[in-house]
Amino acid sequence: MRGRGTQLRNWAAVKLLGLLLAGCATATLDQAGSLRSYDNMVQSDGMLTRSQLRVSKDEVLAAKTVRIIPTVFSEKTPAPFTPAQRRLVTNAADRALCAGLSERFYVVASEPADLTVQAVITHVVPTDPTAVGVSKGVSVAKTILLPGVPVPVPRIPVGLGSLSLEAEARDPAGQQKAAMVWGRNANAFDTGRMSEEGDAYGLAASFGGDFSQMLVTGVTPFGGVPTMPSMQRLGFLLGGAPKYPACEAFGRAPGLVGMIGDSAGVPPDWTDKGPVAARTE
Repeated sequence: MRGRGTQLRNWAAVKLLGLLLAGCATATLDQAGSLRSYDNMVQSDGMLTRSQLRVSKDEVLAAKTVRIIPTVFSEKTPAPFTPAQRRLVTNAADRALCAGLSERFYVVASEPADLTVQAVITHVVPTDPTAVGVSKGVSVAKTILLPGVPVPVPRIPVGLGSLSLEAEARDPAGQQKAAMVWGRNANAFDTGRMSEEGDAYGLAASFGGDFSQMLVTGVTPFGGVPTMPSMQRLGFLLGGAPKYPACEAFGRAPGLVGMIGDSAGVPPDWTDKGPVAARTE
């Protein structure tokens, strides 16, 4: 009986984990037609992410400089966000790309570069702010009713957002040297923000980290041993100056204020000023 009780508890734990992660493996991998080619791409999924990719390892590792063309929404993608919300999402991807690529490449603004990178958002599902608000309420109730008890409170797995993108790196002749089609759903363990763009904003940064890692290492970013970011990159993510001036175009990361805002679930625009260009419009 004791053994059967243990089996039942394990089964319940697995089912609960499956429920909390529901949808994380179903993000779409739409093709918007922005890539030079979709040939020879292979499936390479992570624990939470679906992707198809190809990378010319030797040629990518030989590159020394990189230029980032700002991320855009595909014209085929429905517009669930305001222009300001879209800017925050696309800029989150670009900022993460710039931070990650700076680990090995010299990032330039408009000068010729060995590689030119651009990402396109192909699909997005907005977050349900009400569901996030309910989850935050449950978290607050736990803090009041069970003070000091280190029990995480997952989000209610309802109204979770998702994001899909495609991106490539091209050489000066326009030839594709690396490409990725990427999709991920938010899950119950993501903090969640009470705004329609909340999950897309966080997922965009995750994409930027994955794609930049592929270019830095020349291999898939999924399935390997995680690497520690440099102190300079950590400083940038905490709101410090970027390694290269070209990254200033994407604005400083919200840093500690952003972390507090993320924990509280406030909309991204409460803590993130977005790209520099948007502040002069």
